[in-house]
Amino acid sequence: MQNISLRAETIFHIGNFPITNSLLLSAITLIFLSALAIAMRNRMSEVPGKIQNVVEIIIEGILDLMDSVLGSRKSSEKYFPIVSTIFLFVLFSNWLGLLPGVGSVVVREGSETVPLLRSPASDLNFTLAIALIAMTFVNAFATVAVGLKGRLSVFFNFTGPIGFFTGGLELISEFAKIISFSFRLFGNVFAGEVLLAIMAFLVPYAAPVPFLGLEVFVGFIQAFIFGMLTLVFISAAISSHDEEKHETKSAKPEIGITGKVEKIHS
Repeated sequence: MQNISLRAETIFHIGNFPITNSLLLSAITLIFLSALAIAMRNRMSEVPGKIQNVVEIIIEGILDLMDSVLGSRKSSEKYFPIVSTIFLFVLFSNWLGLLPGVGSVVVREGSETVPLLRSPASDLNFTLAIALIAMTFVNAFATVAVGLKGRLSVFFNFTGPIGFFTGGLELISEFAKIISFSFRLFGNVFAGEVLLAIMAFLVPYAAPVPFLGLEVFVGFIQAFIFGMLTLVFISAAISSHDEEKHETKSAKPEIGITGKVEKIHS
């Protein structure tokens, strides 16, 4: 039976930096997506072909979904690159981890044999890194929207005891989001790999196929959840700024009318 390790195995070193099997597949995923993006960009035309039509329909569907969360197409187009990039990277890293040979092709490292490739999301370092990147962008977008002072006031509120306590909870929740992001994706993908390894050992041929199909679906769902949560967190972080702007614009005419009325009476 294939050895199941909670920790990603090191397959070689670059200087003192260890290259693990999950990091290697992450790099392959990045190269694959970059090559795919370049190829699609070079094939784009004003008169779209079948593939371009399909891609445009998918993008339009994603933007419509983002509109339902953010409330405007302008905001959807603004945050589309980061949300779609996270979704695609997590999705293809999950799917490439299911290809034949991933986990079964081994290399010798020292006195042990270890898998050459491993699903990136089955390594907690990978999921933690993606979660940190997502939350960094969330806070960066919120800082751009409300300013550094406005963003920090969410976490460090000294207007009163209740505000201070609420700010502390908000700060704790930011770290809780990172942990939740990391362990949700890691737990689902790692559990799927363990299930496939056990089924392949018990019934090597037909039995793993339905579970493999299930893992393809789970890989998509986990990527979708990761992308949607990133989108929801962005929406929540910038919504207070949009509400303040709307309230300010609504208040200005009322102030002007009141001022004119007072001037007439005087």
